[in-house]
Amino acid sequence: MAYTKRKDSSRAVLKKGELQRPNGTYSYSWYDCNHKRHYIYGKTLEELRCKEKEVAKKDIDGLRPSGRYMTLNDIYNIWKEVKRGLKLNTFENYKYTYETFVKDSLGRQKIVLIKKTDVRRFYNTMVDERGLSFAMLDNIQSVVHQLFDMAIDDGYISSNPADRVLKEIKKSHSCQTEERCVLTKAQQDLFLRFLRENPTYRHWYPVFSVMLGTGLRVGEISGLRWCDVDLEKGFISINHTLAYFCHRDEAYKKGCYFEVHSPKTKNSVRNIPMLDIVKESLKEQKSLMDESGAECKVIIDGYSDFIFLNKDGLPFQQGILNKALRRIIRDCNDAEFEKDPEPNVLLPHFSCHTLRHTFTTRAIEAGMNVKALQNFLGHKDIQTTLGRYAHQTDDLMFSSILSLEDMFAVPKI
Repeated sequence: MAYTKRKDSSRAVLKKGELQRPNGTYSYSWYDCNHKRHYIYGKTLEELRCKEKEVAKKDIDGLRPSGRYMTLNDIYNIWKEVKRGLKLNTFENYKYTYETFVKDSLGRQKIVLIKKTDVRRFYNTMVDERGLSFAMLDNIQSVVHQLFDMAIDDGYISSNPADRVLKEIKKSHSCQTEERCVLTKAQQDLFLRFLRENPTYRHWYPVFSVMLGTGLRVGEISGLRWCDVDLEKGFISINHTLAYFCHRDEAYKKGCYFEVHSPKTKNSVRNIPMLDIVKESLKEQKSLMDESGAECKVIIDGYSDFIFLNKDGLPFQQGILNKALRRIIRDCNDAEFEKDPEPNVLLPHFSCHTLRHTFTTRAIEAGMNVKALQNFLGHKDIQTTLGRYAHQTDDLMFSSILSLEDMFAVPKI
């Protein structure tokens, strides 16, 4: 039996996969490599065949036709499933950032339709309307750029629309890298003195003075155990970190909990010597615990005997420590205003991580060898120590200039 070619109402021959629909419009269907059927539509046969050429071109370029149906959220869901090689707390932070700021806006758009202008418009909205900092935009860009790269690798798109966009946004907003907050020596003294003398906040002195005197990260200080401290030899062993998670939607991990992780990098596993202020603060913490009868009431992944505990015998987490700092700063400054309407020194708003920056700055001011400081802080790259943590102060510049005087003194005849 002879094969009869299919034709439309105007007697035009239809190709394989083409069909004239009852309402007079046209459709074209095909199967992808996963045997999933896809459709495109056109009001006329000419319009349909132009779209067919686009599908064929993407096939020639190695792009998956099914990519036209994928949203950024679809790519994100795949990324969540297959992503490896990240610290769990870093991975959770990425997920939180995406689901909070991207999922319900840019995330709903189809990836093949997202252009640089769309990403640029999204970032402008985040800055101008939602008031996000450029530090937060950096976090968003870290996730979004990964997702587009993954879409390229999987053959859905040919270029990354997030390339260099954030740099352009920062330039258009005349953004300059903000100086990270560091306490001056006078502010540092005021902070420690207030904690020591104020009975309301006296119990906070040990944890914050140890942070200030060691430069430990929050996860390292909250996970510190008595067995990690050798008061006789004067060393602290940093061999793990404590991470805190608060899941909202994931049923299999709903709720708040701690987990013990390996340190941030291999260089973060280290033994650090203790300053006298650190030794005395740890002894004071031991005395406070003995007086109050406080004891660690939790075992986390086999770890217990934590040093710094809340009233329930649980380790501190970053949010609690930062909330305490906000109260301390407020009341300390109020006390200074009561003494003098125009106080010489006030505490700035700062977080726990500021104490790490402050320790590093004091170490540089004291002339500590940069390589030794890198090992002390547990940095993998010395540029991190020099570029992000070493803050120049007026006192340091003045003392540095004085030390150069003899080098350039005119010799006497």
